[in-house]
Amino acid sequence: MSDPNAQHLRQDCLVLVPSGVTLSSSLMFSTVWQQITLNRFALHQWREVSVVHRLLGFLRQWRQGSTLLPWGDVIGLILIAVLLALSPYVSTTLIGVLLLACAGFWMLLTLSDEAGEGLTPIHLVMVVYWGAMALATALSPVKAAALQGLVKLTLNLVLFLLMARVMRQPRLRTGLVTVYLLTALVVSVYGLRQWFFGAEALATWVDPTSNSAGTTRVYSYLGNPNLLAGYLIPAVMLSGAAIFAWPRWMPKALAVVLALTHTACLVLTFSRGGWLGFMAGSFVLLVLLMHFWSVRFNTFWQRWALPALLGGTAAFVVLAVLAVDPLRDRVMSMFAGREDSSNNFRINVWAGVLDMIRDRPILGIGPGNDAFNKVYPLYQRPRYTALSAYSVFLETAVEAGLVGVTAFLWLMVVVFGQGWRQLQRLREQQSIQGYWLMAAIAALVGMLTHGLVDTVWYRPQVSTLWWLMMALVASYYRSKPRTLSPE
Repeated sequence: MSDPNAQHLRQDCLVLVPSGVTLSSSLMFSTVWQQITLNRFALHQWREVSVVHRLLGFLRQWRQGSTLLPWGDVIGLILIAVLLALSPYVSTTLIGVLLLACAGFWMLLTLSDEAGEGLTPIHLVMVVYWGAMALATALSPVKAAALQGLVKLTLNLVLFLLMARVMRQPRLRTGLVTVYLLTALVVSVYGLRQWFFGAEALATWVDPTSNSAGTTRVYSYLGNPNLLAGYLIPAVMLSGAAIFAWPRWMPKALAVVLALTHTACLVLTFSRGGWLGFMAGSFVLLVLLMHFWSVRFNTFWQRWALPALLGGTAAFVVLAVLAVDPLRDRVMSMFAGREDSSNNFRINVWAGVLDMIRDRPILGIGPGNDAFNKVYPLYQRPRYTALSAYSVFLETAVEAGLVGVTAFLWLMVVVFGQGWRQLQRLREQQSIQGYWLMAAIAALVGMLTHGLVDTVWYRPQVSTLWWLMMALVASYYRSKPRTLSPE
């Protein structure tokens, strides 16, 4: 008798195969893709062969008699909510303390939990990514500084693990998203106040010789407009999703207010990288929404919805650039090359960073801004000091070389692959939880696009949101049910 999984795979390939491509080639590609994204990895089997699972049995018995641990996910939600609510206003030291608290609580929950519970392919590749950074730390020319960066990365990864665990429950997932959106509302409102009443520029954020020299760039509580833009990209995507995910008209009206407020504040940062991230993320969100709703479309709209979306989006962007003078000036400055001081600064920093990569191409200098600050002065161009590589991808290459970049790209492939896979499941059900997943995917695209020209999400206020979006995607994973062998 033929394997039903193989039959299902052949049916999928028949739908996806372009003309001129043989079915065998498509099956081979599909098999490779399944292997890369770990879609066929049997995670539930780890429990059956795990030595640690058997050794920690006494902790699971202790948990059954505990009063608080049955409420572990709710307590974890409270810890994460406090971290998200305070991060825009407090020092990085206090954020570090809260990360330590989250890490300790996650360890307590995990050691007393069922082995392998909540494990996803994203978790597995995350371990590979952490391993690449640990190896880069061990071979770093500045080991002490790199170790500090590895500790910070480890705390963020453990925060991801706790968030992915908590958000497996839809109500807790919605609650955590709501906490972030309401916190971001306070940040955005204060940013809009700066626009209307003026704000002192804490640094030279605009080329003094450009037409935008007198433009107010809002920065709210975060102290930097680029950092604020990075903080608000997920807020725009999630508030847009909340319009459809939140029930009843009053919450939906609040979601509309949130979306407009966050979008306005992000635009008024005049962060060109933030704008690119906003446009990329918004476009991806619109495309995913169109795909999600397409099961309800008639034949005409199934054919023309996407072209209409592409044309409408392009027309809106062009008209906005032509009609708004400050917007047009900032957009045109992207193409000014070295004539714009900000562009010139980044180009000079990137030149020094590329020299660093050439000298240590395999494993880099080790993770973290402390390691970067120790090594970069040896390569910097005169007068062009920098705290980071001003590009997420270059920063990863500097920190962990080709090994780290490969692990990071594999992680992204698995995250987006798993996100798309779970979205298809939710699309068939037309589940409202699918809106949070689409927003998380769009936010990741937006933050990565912003990250092409900046590294603001290495700051804890933004890095926690990056891992929140990653955890959102991971929280939707559903392992295949185990098949019992006949006795």
